[in-house]
Amino acid sequence: MEQQVVLVVDDDKEIRDAIEIYLKHEGIEVLQAKDGLEALAMLEAEPVHLIILDVMMPKLDGIAATFKIRESRNLPILMLSAKSEDSDKILGLHVGADDYVTKPFHPMELVARVKSLLRRYVTLGSYEGAKKTIELRGLALNQEAKEVSVNGEAVKLTPIEYKIVELLMTNAGRVLSINEIYERVWKEPGYYTENTVAVHVRKIREKIEIDPKNPRYLKVVWGVGYKMEK
Repeated sequence: MEQQVVLVVDDDKEIRDAIEIYLKHEGIEVLQAKDGLEALAMLEAEPVHLIILDVMMPKLDGIAATFKIRESRNLPILMLSAKSEDSDKILGLHVGADDYVTKPFHPMELVARVKSLLRRYVTLGSYEGAKKTIELRGLALNQEAKEVSVNGEAVKLTPIEYKIVELLMTNAGRVLSINEIYERVWKEPGYYTENTVAVHVRKIREKIEIDPKNPRYLKVVWGVGYKMEK
């Protein structure tokens, strides 16, 4: 298997070094950057499979850096922040982060989340599954290429967004609860996950729906969860 590379971006060198120690112990190669601008430059020069990105940094903060990264790349982004307010977490997820950890964090929790994200990212193109295309009235999902298109136009999804769409499309017509979606996509118990799932669903709708406020495909079933309309 290809060596997994994680880029750790934080203006605090002690935090970067500590994260590197724990990830290297798991056999993961680590690159470091001290701000968003340095991270963007490093992404152009080095192969990276996942980014750990602090929110509060000089020059280019984590939110702005995520926004720039998502213009051209779909690799997983794990955000770090000293803020615990839901609004900051939602903003990070809204601009394209896949997961969020609040400082101070337990190192092993961070490692577990990194490994979970890497596992999904690395297996996106190689897992054993039915290699086929699922189509729902113009919305198509190619499970072999891991691509989604609407009326023939490719849709750029993050790894988490793709997994949500794949889960809902392979269960078209069935209502999945928010907790079930979270547990099957994030591969961990779902507690207080409504905002996390809702933010990703909102982003998916913006990408696949002609009118996101009146969705044709991804429907909410109030008080229950979400479903992909057949």
